[in-house]
Amino acid sequence: MKEDLLDRIDQRTRLAGHNRLALLLFRLGGRQLFGVNVFKVQEVLSRPPLFQLPDMPPQFAGVADVRGRSVPVLDLGQCIHHPEHDADDGTGYLVVTEFNRSIQGFLVSGVERIVNIAVEDVLPPPEPDSAGSSYLTAITRFHDELIQVIDVESVLAEIAPPRTEVELTPELMLPEWAPPLHVLVVDDSRVARQQIRSVLDRFGVEVTLLSDGRQALEHLQQLLASGINPADHYAMIISDIEMPSMDGYTLTSEIRRNPGLAGLFVLLHTSLSGVFNHAMVERVGANDFVPKYSANELAEHVMRRLKAFVEEAMAA
Repeated sequence: MKEDLLDRIDQRTRLAGHNRLALLLFRLGGRQLFGVNVFKVQEVLSRPPLFQLPDMPPQFAGVADVRGRSVPVLDLGQCIHHPEHDADDGTGYLVVTEFNRSIQGFLVSGVERIVNIAVEDVLPPPEPDSAGSSYLTAITRFHDELIQVIDVESVLAEIAPPRTEVELTPELMLPEWAPPLHVLVVDDSRVARQQIRSVLDRFGVEVTLLSDGRQALEHLQQLLASGINPADHYAMIISDIEMPSMDGYTLTSEIRRNPGLAGLFVLLHTSLSGVFNHAMVERVGANDFVPKYSANELAEHVMRRLKAFVEEAMAA
């Protein structure tokens, strides 16, 4: 691992909004290269000492003291059942990540480099077979070498599932006379799509699920070409930011550029942390922003928009 790795991680925000994906490449044993979005990486360090806590799930290798902070550590190779996963010999690296409002570390056997990939070269993964779930969110290539991009949200959600229940208080209920409502959800993570859908199902809202920004833009353009006003058809769009083919920032920018789509309400919903996201949300013209994942907070933002949409439709 090069000494300037952390400096390059600190420069990651320069890529945002330019439809490029920065990946930290690493190995879990064997020759296969894996990647994770650099936006989720806080730092990379040689494996520190780990200490155990009682009743930890078996996927956790322990807890590390990182700059005075206790960070839970998962053995990533074990979590995804990587066939070439090395036996734990106390070596390797710790990748400290922050997403979904939490900090966790992942043990990897080797860290390679950071690469910048054009988003159009990042493809959806193959469909998982019936044997089990897939932990891939995308695949791509660098110097003709296959890179498997891991959906760390799915890894964490399987071990520590987030709460998805929403208590329907009067503030979170549509009026009985409200017309049928339709919401477009765009997210490359199957886990995230189902989490969002579970919230929307509580409201009785019809949901269309798509897995990347390019699919969403083409879908909206097809509606427009068929004579349907997307801003009337969809009460809102809930979009992830980091996706293959087209990211959420670019999707929002393209929507705002097109006069036939510009009236759509866009809520960006992302696992990425930091005030940087709020600045980008304003720059690309999104209407709202909610960090992942709080079912109640998402429900509050969604219901606020749905009620406004109903009021706008009744006033028209």
